[in-house]
Amino acid sequence: PKGDRSLSPSQQQDPDLYVRITGRNAEGITVSGAKAHITGAVNSHGHLVMPTASMKKEDADYAVAFYVPIDAPGVTHIFGRQTNDTRKCDCVLDQGNAEYGIVGGEALIVLDNVFVPWKHVFMCGEFEFAYDMVERFATAHRQNYGGCKVGLADVIIGASYALAEAQGTGRAAHVRDKLAEMAHLAESLYCCSIACSCQGYALPAGNYMADPLLANVSKLNVTRNVYEIARIAQDLTGGLLATMPSEADWQDPKIGKYVDKYLKGVAGVPAATRMRLIRLLEAMTCGTALVESMHGAGSPQALKIMIERRANFPRKKQLAERLSKIGETPRFVV
Repeated sequence: PKGDRSLSPSQQQDPDLYVRITGRNAEGITVSGAKAHITGAVNSHGHLVMPTASMKKEDADYAVAFYVPIDAPGVTHIFGRQTNDTRKCDCVLDQGNAEYGIVGGEALIVLDNVFVPWKHVFMCGEFEFAYDMVERFATAHRQNYGGCKVGLADVIIGASYALAEAQGTGRAAHVRDKLAEMAHLAESLYCCSIACSCQGYALPAGNYMADPLLANVSKLNVTRNVYEIARIAQDLTGGLLATMPSEADWQDPKIGKYVDKYLKGVAGVPAATRMRLIRLLEAMTCGTALVESMHGAGSPQALKIMIERRANFPRKKQLAERLSKIGETPRFVV
């Protein structure tokens, strides 16, 4: 949760706002704290917990990495709310994506004096390695976002294309242009993920790491392109994205016939087809799904900090100065 972001872990008024070591003995360590908005937490067998910031000597108790089973004593999961989450309990069509959902189901993981045996402890006070661990984890996570979100974008584009056909606008020039723009934005993200992977390099242990600069560029583009893809999809979908009658209204014996009649598109396409596509687009372009694209794997400013560190501005300055002949004695030809 991180509490007061202007203070380091050891300076927090409540020491548990970052995960910390609360005890050590011959068998292992005990830890307390919490991890916020962890995707897929409740459907996992266990958690790999690690720092999310660089540490100083005074933060040594917070420089801890370990594995803990999901049902270990002292571990509590508090499941987060999501946009329209109650629809999962009372309908199918209105869920939008009833089979798989949209995001992974995030939870606040609370660790209350949880015991961790030494065999599951990977860092214990070695604060000088915290930054490297954070950078390597962040690079791997940001590398895959350009592929992950393109998969979602493909579905959004496909639904927009299918809906345009169902509504009779599939051949319109402006619709085709917007679909092409969506594809361009999506494939640009995929290019970034491929690029940072191809520019990866081997670490001393033999494992490979993606190019950190390009991985951060990839994720920063995700924070922008996905929103633009969603905006275009909402433009193509129309106002029904926010005002369409419910599944219950559609199935109601008295008024359902009106919903079915007035939500039809082109001849031969039933209202249910149009409704399913609109609900899918609503689920994928509104609310939680977009926030995940913004903050998952790192918020924009964190990405820019990493880009600034690796952009090598002094080298770029040298190139400009050399090309403009700064520092050279001018020679005039008469």
